[in-house]
Amino acid sequence: MSFPRHHKYKDSGAEWLGELPEHWQVKRLKRACHVFPSNVDKKTHDGETPVLLCNYTDVYYNETITAGMDFMAATASSDQIDKFTLRAGDTIITKDSETADDIAIGAYVPADLPGVVCGYHLSMVRPLPDTHGAFVKRLFDSTYAKSCFEVLANGLTRVGLGQYELDNVELPFPPHAEQSQIAAFLDRETAKIDELVAEQQRLMELLKEKRQAVISHAVTQGLNPHAPMRPSGIDWLGDMPAHWELKRLKYLGESIIGLTYSPADIVEEGSGTLVLRSSNVQGGVVVFDDNVYVSTAIPKELVTKVGDILICSRNGSRALIGKNATIDERAAGLTFGAFMTIFRSQHSAYLSCVLNSPLFEFQSGAFMTSTINQLTVGVLNNFEVPLPPADEREKIAAFLGKETAKFSTLTAEAQRAIDLLQERRTALISAAVTGQIDVRNT
Repeated sequence: MSFPRHHKYKDSGAEWLGELPEHWQVKRLKRACHVFPSNVDKKTHDGETPVLLCNYTDVYYNETITAGMDFMAATASSDQIDKFTLRAGDTIITKDSETADDIAIGAYVPADLPGVVCGYHLSMVRPLPDTHGAFVKRLFDSTYAKSCFEVLANGLTRVGLGQYELDNVELPFPPHAEQSQIAAFLDRETAKIDELVAEQQRLMELLKEKRQAVISHAVTQGLNPHAPMRPSGIDWLGDMPAHWELKRLKYLGESIIGLTYSPADIVEEGSGTLVLRSSNVQGGVVVFDDNVYVSTAIPKELVTKVGDILICSRNGSRALIGKNATIDERAAGLTFGAFMTIFRSQHSAYLSCVLNSPLFEFQSGAFMTSTINQLTVGVLNNFEVPLPPADEREKIAAFLGKETAKFSTLTAEAQRAIDLLQERRTALISAAVTGQIDVRNT
């Protein structure tokens, strides 16, 4: 759907902004809003009043701040409560982060929230009487504002926006009534886009579930629906083809713990050996987006080979333990870190399917209940695997290779649709708040 442009435009006079509708103004933010950073920390102090704290993650991961959210308990002084209690129309923004593209992420407060105060690392943007708060939130969502704030942010290990930079950033403002119209239009249109995104996300979840079901059936029941079955003797496995065996992984290959190295061993790209880590395993394949190289001499057994199964065996997030990928030609001849394990086997094509099935999850309790998020070699070696004859293993691996490729294609298409929808959402917001389209009669 296309939208009309305004009848007359003028030079905005602001760098990067270009032309604006003739009746719009460019204002420094301090002329449209009060902007003030919070100094309320997460600690509880004696003599202060208990409050609920709207903190960094509440803002970063939400479009709006509402009463039903799970706020952190904290305390604040009476002055802080007076100044930083969230009011209808406020936009709360992130004022510092590790990277400039995370600066000035905003969340809107649609209703007064007594007892909820703005926390540290955030700034409050409170509209003046002739400014509409919901429009201000959309300004912060625009590509123009994001570009301005990325340039204005300063710092090395952590970047931030100072009070002067926030106060004096130049932003476009139509008359108050039109600000309200633009905000209402964007609420309607972005809600439609968000629902389409949610539909694609639900599709991706269904594809993931279907993929898991297909893998699970193939590695526990085989491809022949008429094969005689027998009890496996294991509750979570149930019946399996009568001619299959149950084998522990330790009888099917070798588990190898990765390389231990120190920060002093890390060298520049190209002058050492690439170490594969958890971040190099994404979506069941090895990727090279986050690479570390070391000068350490690599023992022969720690050099990756085609067919090795690279497994994340230790991580701060339990959900990442067990994620794996098969080493291909691109990833062969490298090494892998101490929080990773290689399972090396002549049966790797089939075993990779098993390790990506629910069979892994069923047996993972032995390490998931540990206080340390770790899949030990001992636990891995004792995993039980239903093992068909060699020719049947090859057929199952080939079948699952084709089937999972189909699911991967459909999932990638859904992700592309989400990306396009999100791009359209950003473009629509940017066009509306900079006057490139006229939405007053929509």
